[in-house]
Amino acid sequence: MANPVAPWGNAQFDGFARIREIGPLGMITLRVKRDVPGLAEAFAALGLMLPDPRRITAAGEKSAGWMSPDEYLLIVPYAEVGAALASLAASLAGQHHLAANVSDARAVFRIEGAKADQVLKKIAPADIDRLAPGELRRSRAAQVAAAFWQDGEGYTLVCFRSVAGYMMGLLSHSAMPGSELV
Repeated sequence: MANPVAPWGNAQFDGFARIREIGPLGMITLRVKRDVPGLAEAFAALGLMLPDPRRITAAGEKSAGWMSPDEYLLIVPYAEVGAALASLAASLAGQHHLAANVSDARAVFRIEGAKADQVLKKIAPADIDRLAPGELRRSRAAQVAAAFWQDGEGYTLVCFRSVAGYMMGLLSHSAMPGSELV
C-alpha cells in the first residue's frame, strides 16, 4: 500500500463549527448481495455488525456503513486493510463478491461543534434535522458525491480524494463566523 498522503496535510478550520480533514483511514468497498450466506459472519470476523439499510455501525476504530442494496463501506485502521481484505476473502470464499481497498481514493472530514448541522444544511439537499445518530446518508455536498453521518457531537463526511481540496474549502466557507443560519 502506498504511503498515505493527506490532501491538505490534515487541514482544519475553526469557525462557528470546527472542520478537520482526518485520516488516513482504511476503507474497503464491499460489493455483495445482503442475502449471501455467511455475510454477517464475515462482518463479525472483522469485529463489526452487518449494518441495516441506511445505517452505520461502529465498534472501536472500525465502522461498517450500508451504501446501497449491494454495497458496504468498511472503515478500519489504515494498517489493517490488508488483513481485513484477507479475512473477507476467506469468509466469503465461493460467494460472488468484490472487496476493494479504496483508502487512498477517499478523503474524510469531521464537522464538529454545537452548530455543525448548519454546515451540512447549507450544502446538502437532505433533511439534516431528521438525520438520526447512526443513520448514513449518501447525497451531495454542493456538486460532490458524498456520504455523511452523525456521530458524537458532529458529523463525518466521506468524499473522493480528488475533490478533497474543494471540499475543505466548501466546508470552511460554510462554517465562517457570521454565516450561521437564522
